[in-house]
Amino acid sequence: MRRPVAVADLLSAILRGTPAEKRLKEGRIWLVWEDAVGSRIASHARPAAFRDGTLTLTVDSAPWMQQLNYLKRELIAKVNGELGEELVKELYMKAGRVSAPPAPDEKPQAAKRRELSEEERTWIAEQSQSVSDPELRAVFESLIRKDRENH
Repeated sequence: MRRPVAVADLLSAILRGTPAEKRLKEGRIWLVWEDAVGSRIASHARPAAFRDGTLTLTVDSAPWMQQLNYLKRELIAKVNGELGEELVKELYMKAGRVSAPPAPDEKPQAAKRRELSEEERTWIAEQSQSVSDPELRAVFESLIRKDRENH
């Protein structure tokens, strides 16, 4: 490996041509939603599910549901534009509670890490022994260690 690669890029390469690749693309809908539709709409409607081209939105009130119904084609075009491909073909809306997106200046709380026992450190070393590349082995050990420290 000559340079660091984003995990998303690695996942895309690994999953290319599999059903999981499609699910990964679909998951981006939640990430681009607010940028696609704007913060005002996003504060009243959020993606809830996606299946076979139909994006289900949870909408917080009947008036907003009616308004968004008139904007369906525009919303679909905006989301697909942000995605860079035509994944969303239809919108379905249901009433429900819409949680506010986190404020941009809010920092996620760092996970509390715990000290690993000697047994755990030995187990991690054993798990990574089969990886022959030293760099990859170190990354693998680091990922397992971080996961264990957080649980």
